[in-house]
This record gives sequence, C-alpha cells and structure tokens, in this order.
Amino acid sequence: MRLEILPVQGIGDVTEGDDLAALIAGAAPWLRDGDVLVVTSKIVSKAEGRLVDVPADGPERLDARDRILADETARVVATRGTTRIVQTHHGFVMASAGIDASNVDKTRLVLLPVDPDASARELRAALRDRYGLDVAVIVSDTMGRPWRNGLTDVALGVAGMPAIRDHRGEVDPYGNELFVTQMAVVDELAGAGELIKGKCDQVPVAVVRGYLGTPRDDDEGARALVRDASMDLFSLGTAEARVAGLREAATLPDRTGPDPADPAAVRRAITAVADVVAPGTVFTHVTDDEVRAGLAAGVPGWPASATGLLLGAAPTPLDPADLVRFGADVQRLRAALAAEGIGSVLLPPPGGSAASAALAI
Repeated sequence: MRLEILPVQGIGDVTEGDDLAALIAGAAPWLRDGDVLVVTSKIVSKAEGRLVDVPADGPERLDARDRILADETARVVATRGTTRIVQTHHGFVMASAGIDASNVDKTRLVLLPVDPDASARELRAALRDRYGLDVAVIVSDTMGRPWRNGLTDVALGVAGMPAIRDHRGEVDPYGNELFVTQMAVVDELAGAGELIKGKCDQVPVAVVRGYLGTPRDDDEGARALVRDASMDLFSLGTAEARVAGLREAATLPDRTGPDPADPAAVRRAITAVADVVAPGTVFTHVTDDEVRAGLAAGVPGWPASATGLLLGAAPTPLDPADLVRFGADVQRLRAALAAEGIGSVLLPPPGGSAASAALAI
C-alpha cells in the first residue's frame, strides 16, 4: 500500500452558511474517487453556525465560557485547576468539551458540530451528487490522550467507510487467532491528515489517497469509537474517583453479598485498618462454622443471606468518647470490607456489651 497525504489549499476563511462542498471541490479539482477527505471540525462548525458570542477578555469572558462549557457537558470526568475534562453530549471525552478559541475572532467561540457523523454524511452526499465524487469524509478534531503527552487529531464523524477495522477472527502469520484487535483506522487517518494541515497554516482539509478502494456507507459512523459506559474502566479522574469512593463509604448500605466472603479478602480489610483504629480495638473473623452458627443464633436480626461473622471488641472501661471512636473504627472496617467487595450488616453483638460489635458478612 502506498499512501499520499495532500493539502487542500486556498479554501480561505469559512463563515456561517458557506457551502463546504463547493469550497472543497473548487480548491481541489484534482480529487478522485476513493480519496479520504479529512476535514477539520472547526470549518464544519463555522459553516453550520456553531459559534457563540463572548466578551473579548476579562472575567466576563471566563464566566461566559464556563456557562457555555456547562451547556456542552454531559458529565464531568476530571478537574484540575482551570482544566476540565468532560464528556460531551456526543459521548466524546475531551478537554473543555472541544470549545475552541483559536482561528476565530476574539469575541466568538467555536463549538463542536451537533452531529459530526451527519455533517460528514451531508458533505459526502453533496460531493457525490453535485460533483460526481465518491469519497469518504472524516470530520476531525484535536484531543489529548490519557497517559500520553501531546495532542493528535481524531475522528469525530465519518461517512463513506467504517470507523473501525475489525481483525477479530483473523489469524496472524504465526497461526494465532486474533480476539481483541480492532483498529481505529479513522483516527489514524485523521492523525495523518493533521501532519500537513497544521494549526497555523490555514489548511483545514487534507486528502489521504491510496487507503480506500471503493468508499461504502456505514450507518454507525464515528459513534462506533465511543466506548460503552459498561466497558469504561476509567470513567473518572483519579481525584474524582477517590471522592466518589469516600461518598460511598460514608453511605454504606446494610446488606450482605450473594456469595461467601473470601477469608483472604476479610484479612486484607482487617489489616488495612489495623494501624488506624484505637489502641486495643480488635476485629476477629469467626471462621469456624460451628462457632459462627452458635454466635449467630444469639444475634438479633441475623440476616438469612449472611455467611460470615466479624466480631469487634474495644478495650474497657470505656467513656463516651471511646464509644464514639469505637463506632468510627467499625465504620472504617465496613469501608475496608466494601473496598474488597464484601457487604456487611451491623448488628447487636452476642451478649449485648457496649464494648463490642458484630458484623454479618
């Protein structure tokens, strides 16, 4: 395979209502069937009128930008100082919801297209119907990447080709079947186009030639690149995930899990709090079935689903402050158990001593 990356020069400044198909076809009469157009989302947004007026500077500008960012945000992922990583209503996770202040008048901000896939399909159809060109279209924008410095262009919308090349089920040269390999080819093509578009050269469109044979429509578009929430292992930033965990620890429900608790996990939970509980406070995992059954029989409200028992004992004599501390230590243990995936229910202890507690797990 031989690829060429060609700049489309001479498009000029794009304003609301401009005909992108006419601008591109006029600037690139050399376009061929099978070419892949990589179109910067900014000119798509400008042509579609996705601009908002803001003050040119000062705190009023920052306030206006914050309000616009809130409107464009479906979910906040992470915040560090003035930087906000958010999920847009499209499903993209990116800084500042893709709001851009570059290559536009200082009194305006550019928002992402409402539906980049639809924008790509519309441009592809216009080039085909009016100019007889059968090309694929990628609407691209710049994003950062987790764990990697630097930015790269990625696809927000695509028409005329699938977003992903799925290698699953293929066999590599060593005879190994591929089970998970799915290549985001439209992101790779968007990055290739950025190599010649640049940020300050006013080349908003690039053409990648030699990758496609015959373009074909794919209804899913770039939405195929948005990972389903159920498969997202990194849905929050580190600090935000920690805050969410602390909130959950503060509001733990009283319930046990469907499966018996792993004794090793219980030991890890007890060890995790050993150095922060009050001196002399001891938590004991009752592992003998017969002993546990005998103790559980004397605990009012023992849940039928419980399969384990933890006993806590505080040193005596206790004053009221010690009792408060003991209660806090029990909650610490419950949080440590929850971190191991073990639910718990706080119950009156066998014997009714104020200096002890029972946890059904």
